Amino acid sequence: MKVGIIGGSGFDDFGELNVRDRLTPTTSWGEPSSPLICGAFGNTEVVFIARHGETHDIPPHRVNYRANIAALKDQQVSAIYAVNVVGGINREMCPGDVVIPDQIIDYTWGREHTYSDGPSSDSPSVPLQHVDFTNPYDATLKDKLLQQAIHLGLHVHAGGVYGATQGPRLETAAEIARMERDDCDIVGMTGMPEAALAREQGIPYACLALVVNLAAGLGDGDISMDQIQQTIDSRMADIRRLLVAVAKNTE
Repeated sequence: MKVGIIGGSGFDDFGELNVRDRLTPTTSWGEPSSPLICGAFGNTEVVFIARHGETHDIPPHRVNYRANIAALKDQQVSAIYAVNVVGGINREMCPGDVVIPDQIIDYTWGREHTYSDGPSSDSPSVPLQHVDFTNPYDATLKDKLLQQAIHLGLHVHAGGVYGATQGPRLETAAEIARMERDDCDIVGMTGMPEAALAREQGIPYACLALVVNLAAGLGDGDISMDQIQQTIDSRMADIRRLLVAVAKNTE
């Protein structure tokens, strides 16, 4: 089995991977965010891509999500685990916690969000398709993440609604209050259109979210970028351990 892993903020490389190859592909939708790092954990082949680039210089609204998913598709991955750092809206989802969401609400705009764009000189013509997106995340992949997170003793939340915002700025307190009324549990900037594009390509996809701050208006005072970075630095090792464990236990 070959697994795709998309690294988010604080996860721009995968040093634990036994690297076998480094590919710089070009897809019909342009170049992906970073080279594809190919390796293995045990009998499981892994293809890693850094969503924001190797030097973390691509903002959320400028990520070429179509090229990233297409590049993984070209490598014939049979599953994608996507890492996202998020803010906590649900008071039970605190900084340092792991969330494996089961639903998503898309608040983004202006992004290239589908392969079915119709006739275009800029990209290949793809037949119009209306994919079912009732359950945006794959149940089997979610369960694998959950079971390994429990085994590792991580503080993990099974399920939750991911609210995907435009970025790169953080949200206002009023926007978070609206998202809370919409039943969002976490907020991030990169969950869409990535999940939908994976569905269009027929690749099972799951999100592994690390809560790094309380969302706007829910903590004491303004959000501190330093505190966010401290949480990323202290907890991203757990995310890496979890992904290694999942890959090693994939059949």
